[in-house]
Amino acid sequence: MENSDALTHTPPAAEATLAEGLKDSLPIVISYIPVAFAFGLNATKLGFTPLESLFFSCIIYAGASQFVIVAMLAAGSSLWVAALTVMAMDVRHVLYGPSLRSRIPRALSNKKTAIWAFGLTDEVFAAATAKLVRDGRRWSESWMIGIAFLSWASWVFGTLIGAYSGSGLLTDFPALEAALGFMLPALFMSFLLASFQRKQSLSVTAALAGALGE
Repeated sequence: MENSDALTHTPPAAEATLAEGLKDSLPIVISYIPVAFAFGLNATKLGFTPLESLFFSCIIYAGASQFVIVAMLAAGSSLWVAALTVMAMDVRHVLYGPSLRSRIPRALSNKKTAIWAFGLTDEVFAAATAKLVRDGRRWSESWMIGIAFLSWASWVFGTLIGAYSGSGLLTDFPALEAALGFMLPALFMSFLLASFQRKQSLSVTAALAGALGE
């Protein structure tokens, strides 16, 4: 009987690895690059230098909020007003860490946590949660760093391409500027609809609506 139990016993799943995290981030990477490209293109169109555009993506790394903040700054808004607007838009991120922490079975490393927490965007949070719940991934911080890091790197890469090719593209292809004028409001609208679906606060919706009016 003991031998039978030994044969049927299933060993615990191994911890997810950094390589698995990089692989799990690929759907995010595919969606981030074109949007980040649009951000880089738009930022340079509004008068920011390519390096300033990269700064937004490297340090702020806030997706829709980056479109809003460059539009507000270009329109003459103060840095404080732009910062408060971005904080209102991204307040939901405060809930992501505790929600994810409830699925983590052990203590965390402060250094590693700081790395993946910086990259905990909507898409990274959703992907990590889906993998843990639906696919039975066994948590590891290396795995989480893999998802967060490659997602961030793809956003920076898309911004880099858009920022450094933007002015030339707009000069050589005037139709692209017209398309950009449609694409960015459409992008803002998609974020606005998403905020309704997530039942976010009125302040978030108001901030996005204000951005659409720029």
